[in-house]
Amino acid sequence: MAVTLEQARRVGYTCLKALLRFAFMVANNLVAIPSYVLYLIMLQPLRILDSKSFWYIEGVLFKWLLAMVASWGWWAGYTVVEWGDDVKAVSEDEAMVLVNHQATGDVCTLMMCLQDKGTVVRQMMWLMDHIFKYTNFGIVSLIHGDFFIRQGRTHRDQQLVLLKDHLEKYYRSRNRKWIVLFPEGGFLRKRRETSQAFAKKNNLPFLKHVTLPRLGATQVILKTLVAPQENGTPSGGDTVRKESKSKGLQWVIDTTIAYPKAEPIDIQTWILGYRQPTVTHVHYRIFPVKDVPAEPEALTNWLYQRFIEKEDLLTHFYETGAFPPPQGQTKAISREMTLSNLWLVAIQSFAFLSGGMWYCLFQYLYHCLF
Repeated sequence: MAVTLEQARRVGYTCLKALLRFAFMVANNLVAIPSYVLYLIMLQPLRILDSKSFWYIEGVLFKWLLAMVASWGWWAGYTVVEWGDDVKAVSEDEAMVLVNHQATGDVCTLMMCLQDKGTVVRQMMWLMDHIFKYTNFGIVSLIHGDFFIRQGRTHRDQQLVLLKDHLEKYYRSRNRKWIVLFPEGGFLRKRRETSQAFAKKNNLPFLKHVTLPRLGATQVILKTLVAPQENGTPSGGDTVRKESKSKGLQWVIDTTIAYPKAEPIDIQTWILGYRQPTVTHVHYRIFPVKDVPAEPEALTNWLYQRFIEKEDLLTHFYETGAFPPPQGQTKAISREMTLSNLWLVAIQSFAFLSGGMWYCLFQYLYHCLF
């Protein structure tokens, strides 16, 4: 089949746009990440004198870095529509966020849709596969205090001990509020077949859009971060508000990410922008920690039930293009998540100005010394 001139132009435009976006992303990383590291090196005296202020500043810089990642997708037309509970209502409380995992773009989607949720982005801790430690963003996550978990049965017990130690050492000392994890332990396409075989063997539901979650990390987080008594309670049906200022994990936010036609966005698409503008849908459901069982078998069943519900949510979404309404209601209400282009430009400008400042400073020091 012959390629028309119009088709050739579209392909050429897409390739040129992808090349320019990739060049911008590389330049963005080359100035933003070193600047983040250098600012924090310069602020080490503050860390000794006033640790709280140091980690506040680090959190602001961390949020700006995540906003830069969000901007790559936002400017490509990869937007987000949100459904379910309004998580802004618990943005000042401690919460564990459970997310289904389909592709590398899931993390970028969360970086985007949590930007307008108050302080949570700068005060959140991520649990991610250890391979991300060796990416360009690895040094940022290491400094911020995220936890890199090594998958596999042979590493499982050791990793859970390390996670417990990590939480005890860094979570409250750095004033973290939300902790994000993907309990499935890997991408859907990689784990689905194994999960379905396990489900069949153990007389569990057959799942197509999610896999059965793993208990380990969730159990460690609950044991380590939940206070002896919790009194957070949902109020007013579908809305959830803060009821307590007590320390400890107060909420579990069950988060379900859905892509149109079940076609997830990966990080390559996010960076290059060669896919047509896409709306990703994110559904939230908030549970008080006091309603989450602590005993392992009961917690396993509770966690399985959450992912069975995710399966139902996603099945409904793929059939209708919308999530089902909450129980007792006839219509589900969606909310378009928005970002300020002016704010994103300001952050990007600050990154490039910072890169120029550090370059001039090192040039000056080099000439002074040599």
